[in-house]
Amino acid sequence: MGEHKKEDMCINDRLRDDELRTVLGKLETDKDKEVFGLVCKRWLYIQSTERKKLCARAGPHMLRKMAARFTRLKDLDLSQSASRSFYPGVTDSDLSVIATGFTALHQLKLQNCKGITDAGMAAIATGLSSLQLLDVSYCRKLTDKGLSAITEGCHDLKSVHLAGCRFVTDVLLKSLSKNCHNLEELGLQGCIDITDTGLSALVDGCKHIKHLDVNKCTNVGDSGISVIAEACSTSLRTLKLLDCYKLGDKSLFTLANVCKNLETLIIGGCRDISSDSIRSLAAASQSLKVLRMDWCLNVSDASLNCILSQCTFLEVLDIGCCEEVTDGAFEGLGNAGFGLGLKVLKVSNCPKITVLGIGMVLEACRSLEYLDVRSCPHVTKAGCEDAGLRFPESCKVNYTGSLREPDVLI
Repeated sequence: MGEHKKEDMCINDRLRDDELRTVLGKLETDKDKEVFGLVCKRWLYIQSTERKKLCARAGPHMLRKMAARFTRLKDLDLSQSASRSFYPGVTDSDLSVIATGFTALHQLKLQNCKGITDAGMAAIATGLSSLQLLDVSYCRKLTDKGLSAITEGCHDLKSVHLAGCRFVTDVLLKSLSKNCHNLEELGLQGCIDITDTGLSALVDGCKHIKHLDVNKCTNVGDSGISVIAEACSTSLRTLKLLDCYKLGDKSLFTLANVCKNLETLIIGGCRDISSDSIRSLAAASQSLKVLRMDWCLNVSDASLNCILSQCTFLEVLDIGCCEEVTDGAFEGLGNAGFGLGLKVLKVSNCPKITVLGIGMVLEACRSLEYLDVRSCPHVTKAGCEDAGLRFPESCKVNYTGSLREPDVLI
């Protein structure tokens, strides 16, 4: 009789909530954790309260229900697709619910939520003091006023993404400098009112920046980038400067001299950068993994050869539209007796490169995964086959695709 009762005993009678949470914590995949919640209502409740990340679309009523259910949520993603331009996404009233219902949040992502304004940001600033990441890219109504409120209420911010926020100015950078000393990542793509003055003010208080994106910030020049490089010399890993046409050699010489841990550098469209500063960068930037310098019109064979031979950890290189580059840039690369680690090479619209140069690349770069030779009139599929070129088995070669194809690994 006693044995029969023992067999009928339910596991829920034996395990406490903290023990069930331990079991849930041992599950590695999201799918397994979802299955855990299907066992019974109690296990669903445990799963819900332990959930840390949620991606959803919801109005105020549903957000309140979610807040009551997911009490330990750390990461909330309410971003909208860029293609849903007719739909505003999250509104200020939704943000008020989030500010009072998800007080433990560390990350809030609101990309393309076109309806939110400074009033919504003020609500977030009041309620989410533990926020570490905020992504409001392409929330085009936001201004310095609302975003400065965030910096004043959320001092733990480490990552802020503001791409496409056209009303952001140096005022916000000064507020970040004053209030958010742990800032590590800042995305300012397309914020055209950002200037060197703002960048200089930023690093007065934010000296640990690892990733800075000022792509298409056309008012940024040498003085601002040089100050960033010097203030964040040990921490800086990624610097994106696409189409910052005011930049010249001073920025690159400074980066080469002081930023020894730089891994990703985007200088595409910076047409005044000379071959001398590129050689300086090659000699000093041993940690560089990704380099994009398409439309840098002064790139010479000698400077490119320095990049390829001296940046031994380089994996991605884009020299598209560098029209003076010839096969000579690739001479001697295979003579060291070991292959380069290059995985992606983009040489589109480099009319002086021929099949001979591509053969030199293949001899030196045995791990190549993607080669872009669009609009290279002397490099065709038939020509490569006639020359007997052997590409790595996993390598995709793009001969004729559109020049507007999405970037690969950049």
